[in-house]
Formats: sequence, structure tokens, C-alpha cells
Amino acid sequence: MKSKFTSLALLFVVIVSSAFVAPVFKVDTYKVDASKSSVTWIGKKLTGSHNGTINLQSGTLAFNGKKLTGGNFVMDMNSIKDADKSANLENHLKSEDFFGTEKFPTATFVVKKITGTDAAATVTGDLTIKGITNPISFPATLAWNADGSVTATADKVIVDRTKYDIKFRSKSIFPEIGNKMINDEFELSVKLVAKK
Repeated sequence: MKSKFTSLALLFVVIVSSAFVAPVFKVDTYKVDASKSSVTWIGKKLTGSHNGTINLQSGTLAFNGKKLTGGNFVMDMNSIKDADKSANLENHLKSEDFFGTEKFPTATFVVKKITGTDAAATVTGDLTIKGITNPISFPATLAWNADGSVTATADKVIVDRTKYDIKFRSKSIFPEIGNKMINDEFELSVKLVAKK
């Protein structure tokens, strides 16, 4: 009788313990196709604006089923282009005044948290530019494509360049700059197309 009671007690302990073990989720990694993905930028100043592109070097998106759980992407800062094809502007953007691409050839973003739905998500993560990392959040959408790939889009990623030691003609740092000032914030639009 004692043996039967001990066995029942052990069984109860096993059942209760297993109920509190956290489930293990399977993570599926999708690789970003750089040829189908894009990053565009726009920078504004008092007298106008400039815009262009930056090539993606690599990236991944992590999913539990169809729920986005993480990811990252790497931008090739030496590939920065001006839409007006100004070689002078492109070289200046690569210089120490801006992105210092000789020393810092890439910029990266790593996802830390995702909230909301596929149609209206908020992505929070760490953006690293010129070796300096700061947290950033932005709205994004996720769409599953017929071929099994997924498209993640963030149309408005606002970046304060002064947080990354990019101070050239910043009115907040050089208030006497007058009408030669360049806005502290620039904007990125990111589209990642990824497939398992």
C-alpha cells in the first residue's frame, strides 16, 4: 500500500512539474535576398533635400510559425548613392563629416522586440552607425507572399544623426550655422524580402 501511495505521489509530482516547464518554440530563419530588398534615404536642410539608396549586404528574419520574433540587417555604407548622381555629395557622405565609411564600412540593425500585428507592428532594436549603438523604434508591416517568402517593410525610420557622432552643420550643436544647417534627423525606408 505504501509503495502504491509513493508511486502515485511521484506521478503527481511529475505531472505538476511538467505543467510548469516552458514550451520550446522552433525558430525558423529566413535569409534576406539583397537583390529584392532595398534601403532608401532622405536628408533635409533649410534650402532643400537630398535622397538616394544604400545597398543591403545581408540580413535574416526569425519566425516562430508566422510570428516574427527577431532579425537583423547589415547596410553597405560604401554603396551610398545620391539620386541626382552627385559624386561630390556621395564622397562627402562617405567622409568623416558623415558616415566615415573607410573606418566604418557597415551599419547594422538588430531586432530586440516586436509588438502589434503583421499589418501594424512596432519594431524596437539597436541601430549601429559609426560603431555607436542606440535603441530605435519604428512602425513596420509584414506580408507573406505566394512563393513562401515574406516582405517586411518600414517606410519611416527616423534617425537622429547626432547620436552617432554625425555633427556636420547641425543647428543643435552649432547654433550659429544659420541657413547652412542640415536637419539632425534623416529618414530611412527599408524593405526586406526574405525566404526560408
